[in-house]
Amino acid sequence: MMRISHLETSERIKFELAQLKEEGIEIDELNNEWESIAKLGLKDFELREKIEAFYCKLEKTSSRPQRDSVDPSTWNEIVKLCNITKNIVPTFSFSFIEDRILGGWLGRSAGCLLGKPVEKIQRPGIKELLSSNGTWPISDYISGKGIPDSLLQKYPWNRHSGKESLKENIECMTEDDDMNYPMLNLFVYERYGEEFTTENIIQTWLEILPILSTFTAERVAYFNALNGIQPPATAIVRNPYREWIGAQIRADFWGWVSPAQPARAAEFAWRDACLSHVRNGIYGAIFFAAAIAASFKYEKINDIINEALLFIPPKSRFAEAIRFVLTLPVHEQSWDNALDILYQKFGHYHWVHTINNAALVTLALISSKGDYERAICNVVMGGWDTDSNGATVGSIIGTMLGANNLPLKWVSPLNNKIRSSLKGFDNSLLSDLAKRTVKLSKYLPK
Repeated sequence: MMRISHLETSERIKFELAQLKEEGIEIDELNNEWESIAKLGLKDFELREKIEAFYCKLEKTSSRPQRDSVDPSTWNEIVKLCNITKNIVPTFSFSFIEDRILGGWLGRSAGCLLGKPVEKIQRPGIKELLSSNGTWPISDYISGKGIPDSLLQKYPWNRHSGKESLKENIECMTEDDDMNYPMLNLFVYERYGEEFTTENIIQTWLEILPILSTFTAERVAYFNALNGIQPPATAIVRNPYREWIGAQIRADFWGWVSPAQPARAAEFAWRDACLSHVRNGIYGAIFFAAAIAASFKYEKINDIINEALLFIPPKSRFAEAIRFVLTLPVHEQSWDNALDILYQKFGHYHWVHTINNAALVTLALISSKGDYERAICNVVMGGWDTDSNGATVGSIIGTMLGANNLPLKWVSPLNNKIRSSLKGFDNSLLSDLAKRTVKLSKYLPK
């Protein structure tokens, strides 16, 4: 029997129970009931019936109503809580926008490529693996040279182009979902303009994005759409990954086309995110879209983070996590010690949840003091979702610094080329993608 990850019912029930607990539901009885089903020793068809009945029961279990006043999912409620107002369109030179947007594309690609081989290998494993060949702490693209076979069996490279992303094998930016989404959103914006809708986005997914190039919440939303379910229900129906990292990795393009206009970027990111996510899952997209927009006008990371935080409901778990990171004396201790504190606070989340990864990205950005290499290396050494976090950190620093200020050590191996599973985008030039983005960016020319 064929099993498709993220759609298998038992897998979804496991993560739905965890999600309900995070939403404030008492799940002890539900957990006990679920465990008892597994012990019944039923035949396949009988077990499937029991599992289906249990999932139907879970669907009737809703989170506490008062959560909506703390962390809403609708844009109007978010606007009210955060007092969001429209931005004034800024004035920039064409050369400035061109350099910053290219910096974003290149910075995102290099950061993603750095983290790609070790995705799914957690922090202790990454350290053990790279210590074996003398490349720890990370200071360059990851190399497999000199690593014992026994360790590679214990910690295999990411099966999605992991080996192709090793230093000795790099020919371009390899195919990756973290890079597919900015290209996909570029396509959406070119076709529909700034009035694009969530329905336009899912239509585009169905047309050019293969379903098995999606993961977790995106795969469920895609599956829901194929079954005739419309947004925003696509984000809710049997989607236990609705507060995971997926929307957060789709946010960059909305910041690039909204230079120094974080409110505009945030609203665009919301339209995208509500297709597959709710609440804190949506906030990850809003936060980093706003941060990238703010990267066009600030030279200090803390200014970018503080501005992006203005667009997040202040009593949400996401906002609390970012504020916690801002209190850490990251410059007064080793990176390992800072990570230990972060893991103690957020280590209970799944490795691809929004909140823990957003906290790690924020900590790495602050630790870098604007140094690109330090930022992407620190975040990848932090574990969890290594390629997604490397991509987001690289995008923010890359946009802030611009292409002309990015180290050739990280940019040159890309050879200005990117692979993709998106229809019409494979073997694109990163410079062409940046030029197309520049044409869509909203600003007043000097």
